[in-house]
Amino acid sequence: MLVDSHCHLDFPDFAAEREAVIARARAAGVGTMLTIATRLDQFDGVRAIAEADRDIWCSVGAHPHEAADHATLTAERLAALAGHPRVVGIGETGLDFHYDLSPRDVQERVFRAHIAASRATGLPLIIHAREADDSVAAILAEERPPAGVLHCFTGGRALAEAALGLGFYISISGIVTFRNAEALCDIVRDVPLDRLLVETDAPYLAPVPHRGRRNEPAFVVATAAAVAALKDIDADTLATATTANFFRLFRKAVPPA
Repeated sequence: MLVDSHCHLDFPDFAAEREAVIARARAAGVGTMLTIATRLDQFDGVRAIAEADRDIWCSVGAHPHEAADHATLTAERLAALAGHPRVVGIGETGLDFHYDLSPRDVQERVFRAHIAASRATGLPLIIHAREADDSVAAILAEERPPAGVLHCFTGGRALAEAALGLGFYISISGIVTFRNAEALCDIVRDVPLDRLLVETDAPYLAPVPHRGRRNEPAFVVATAAAVAALKDIDADTLATATTANFFRLFRKAVPPA
């Protein structure tokens, strides 16, 4: 069994065939999915998807792109929403200095609110980091959240090592299959197997051989195969390890029966 540790099943891309997408994931061997919140005003829809399927879980949080619309967000509000039984993580949160769609100081303030919520609830952080390695590493070192994952990792070796040093996990998306991903591949080879997750970030970043299509959870199989090849292990070993890692990190989630 595989887990898609990060997807966005509430996005409009899936509205017309969400049940079919979920069925294809199951048919491909994806037994669990984590659907991720990006805005609090859309959280009800995210939660409803998790409530409707015993093998789909969700997070609560505000993406750094959306930080400007969540400038007054408090840890207390996040923690209250995270009390729902289907919510297993806080985020996605973090810093994105590539697009700068929200002011950097606001991104940092909202990121810290998520970390405080993680500390209050004990739930792991789901972190988005793009062209902000040093700032993310510095905030994590200062705040010392209890647990978390760098999702869709594309950062440098220093950020990976900083996160691993804090006990975090590294999640790998379809980017690892792209032709220009040599630096990422080198890091993946060195990340301990017991700290790896795999994800789609669907509907984005479809892996080869699906590149150019809308991504969906079933395609995590291709990403997992690429990671297994980099680690010089078979696909079953990779699946077993990353599934165990997911449930070790997201302790509130229950494995499929």
